Amino acid sequence: MGIFILIILAILIGFGIALYFIHRHYERLLSKEIKRAQKSEQLKSVFIDNIVHTLRSPLNAILEYSNYILEEKDETMQFAQVKEMATNINKDCEQLINFVSQLFELSKFEGVTPSFTFIEVNLIELMASYRREVLNVTKPDVFVHVRTDLSPHCRAMLDTNFMHQLMMHLLTNAARHTTQGDIIIKYGNERKGIKVTITYTGIGQAELIGSDIYTFLQKEDALMNFKESSILGLAMCKAIVEVLGGEFYMDTEYNKKTVATFWFPCKMIDMHKKA
Repeated sequence: MGIFILIILAILIGFGIALYFIHRHYERLLSKEIKRAQKSEQLKSVFIDNIVHTLRSPLNAILEYSNYILEEKDETMQFAQVKEMATNINKDCEQLINFVSQLFELSKFEGVTPSFTFIEVNLIELMASYRREVLNVTKPDVFVHVRTDLSPHCRAMLDTNFMHQLMMHLLTNAARHTTQGDIIIKYGNERKGIKVTITYTGIGQAELIGSDIYTFLQKEDALMNFKESSILGLAMCKAIVEVLGGEFYMDTEYNKKTVATFWFPCKMIDMHKKA
């Protein structure tokens, strides 16, 4: 009888301990979400102010150029002037569209878990397609290489839309900051997932990855230089990888090279080369 009571007590104690740790786990999750919501509220006004500040300059320029064209008399208008103003209007419009598009894409990862469609793809063919695509935007003295120790028959379960978005953001950023030398794409298997490293001989922006996009956007004139800094594209890469349960980081040696690396869990088959 005493042994039976001890067993019951042990079960109850074990159950109580399990409930305690479950409660602590969900308490930490709730606390994390509350802090995230509070931070979001605190940053919202600054974020909106910065967006308004960013949009105001190109919109004012568009209005100024268009008003000048509308108010000027036909006989005093010179074709070269009109063409120059139309070029400036076009440039400002492209900048606005690009900014709004990237911001909209990024917003899809904030507070919402996107749905993924995983399909089996051949990795060597997939990486070769990214190489061909980035060659269209690289400078003449830049060469793009793909390297791996995996079998050419290796296949992986990936969402090709998000993988393309991720890879092309990084490769386009590499092409933009590399005037000569090499862009090297290296991929392999690590910790039951896929690891991709993009190394290029150009100035990187590792400092932009240290904090989240909203922290960056609090800085004065941060959005004014978004096109040059690629902050939205890099923030998008980080968001995609983290949603997939992975890691993303950049390492920069000033004026020497930049290494962008990401890893996420991924089912891979036929990884090893045949002897």
